[in-house]
Amino acid sequence: MATKKSLWVLLNILFIVGLVLGSTIQAEAQEQKTMKYKFYTWVVKAETVPVDDVEGHNVALQVRGSFVVYENGEVATARAVVSSDRMKLSSQFMQYSTTTFEDGSTISSKTQGTREGGVGGWTTEIIKGTGRFEGIKGTVTTKAKYLPLEKGEAGTKGYGEGTMTYTVPSKGFLK
Repeated sequence: MATKKSLWVLLNILFIVGLVLGSTIQAEAQEQKTMKYKFYTWVVKAETVPVDDVEGHNVALQVRGSFVVYENGEVATARAVVSSDRMKLSSQFMQYSTTTFEDGSTISSKTQGTREGGVGGWTTEIIKGTGRFEGIKGTVTTKAKYLPLEKGEAGTKGYGEGTMTYTVPSKGFLK
């Protein structure tokens, strides 16, 4: 009888130790990380339609390309689909973007914000990841400067920097 009771005590202790270690490993895997980057962006395709209410008001849809360089030396490309409601030098916009890394992993995000006189700043929500970013959650803070539109360009070029703050779930017990 004492052996059976000792076995149950031992199993309960192992179970509790497993819970504690398991939650510690999970907490480490969920540690918040940051990644800083710089980027250059350009318009691939654009369609602008004037709105007939006041001068300078239009609605636009753009596809933008970007080249991204992270502080750890990693590079990626991004493709964004942007819709905007513009009035002279200010605009409100919504953007869906997917960044693709050299290993094929991706991060998709959604941005809503404003741009005034060629300068923008906004916060972006990360909505999905693939590959090593599967299950990613987080935000991206970006500051950008846009250059004046040149003759023959479909839209403005821009450059800036940002910080991605995120967590990625563990990929197994011994990650």
